[in-house]
Amino acid sequence: MWKDYISTISKDYSFKQPASTVEIAQITEKLNVELPRKLLELYNETNGVYDIFECHLIWPTERIVEDNLFFRNFDDYKEMYMPFDHLLFFSDNGCGDLFGYRILNGCIQTDDIYVWNHEDDSRTWVASSLESFIKGSITGEITT
Repeated sequence: MWKDYISTISKDYSFKQPASTVEIAQITEKLNVELPRKLLELYNETNGVYDIFECHLIWPTERIVEDNLFFRNFDDYKEMYMPFDHLLFFSDNGCGDLFGYRILNGCIQTDDIYVWNHEDDSRTWVASSLESFIKGSITGEITT
């Protein structure tokens, strides 16, 4: 479903092997949050989505764990930015801004996607669903 959906928008994206149950479980275990259903479905088809330059549209599961842990635990950021443990980042724009889901009361309760702006620490709504985020990112409708 996800590969077909993305391919209908652009043929310039590639896919990897599906994420394993162990790789997906690492997100839950290390970040203490369950993946939203649509993102989980995507990882069951491909462990990341890449453009023709091998840049990520959707990060692989390993990067989700690494980058989220980094932002949550880097001491210098604790003094510069609001806490990051209420966001689950899964993508970036290549210029320092990150895209993610909002975590509320320990879980992701909506499909809404937000962007964190690294320059002013704002967290702004950008899409109502993973489908909208993917389409908007590919077509340039989502810019930061």
